[in-house]
Amino acid sequence: MINEKMEETRMRNYHETDPEFMKIAEHFTLEEVVKESGQELPEETRYLAILATLLGCQGLEVYKDTLPKALEEGLAPVMVKEMIYQAVDYLGLGRVMPFLSAANDILTARGVRLPLPAQGTTTKETRLEKGAEAQAEIFGEHMKEAWKAGHINRWLAANCFGDYYTRNGLDLQQRELITFCFLAAQGGCEPQLAAHAKGNINLGNDKDFLIRVVSQCLPYIGYPRSLNAINCINKAAES
Repeated sequence: MINEKMEETRMRNYHETDPEFMKIAEHFTLEEVVKESGQELPEETRYLAILATLLGCQGLEVYKDTLPKALEEGLAPVMVKEMIYQAVDYLGLGRVMPFLSAANDILTARGVRLPLPAQGTTTKETRLEKGAEAQAEIFGEHMKEAWKAGHINRWLAANCFGDYYTRNGLDLQQRELITFCFLAAQGGCEPQLAAHAKGNINLGNDKDFLIRVVSQCLPYIGYPRSLNAINCINKAAES
């Protein structure tokens, strides 16, 4: 519990050094946004989206403060780990590893035994085929042949989708949700964000749901990236 106590101490320090700011920030983030009529989300979904968003915007300090709360609200450790693993494909190892380290420390401090049970479902021989199938389920049948366009496309099918999207621990809708959050939070990926907004819609994460996700994540990424994300959602819904 040492790490959690350190985080609690740090947050108390902010209340001492920046009381007016903390009053405004916490009221907006934890009261106004969470309780906005028509923009609510189930706690598990809300925390999964927020943690993915914090990974995307590299909000490590807030991530450390949020993860224990998410676990207390019932977010399963396996969901946390799978979210972090999948982030590598969209953020890169360099940006993800500090979050994996922080999650390991927090989970261990809470008595979670690591490693968690294996979640993989593919082999080196099947990852490309299964990855292409996952792409097709999300984006359409034409994606079954997309890997043939070049080695990056092949890697995308085999590694991103075959190695990660096929894993247990999160279902396909949840995996598309966190991908949407990774992209929205890091910014500069609007073409990919629009494509994954469409992928979410194809899987049943409709326009209204995605706008609720953006609304709940707005305090963590700010207005410009949130408005860009809503613009991508609107374009995807119209296509």
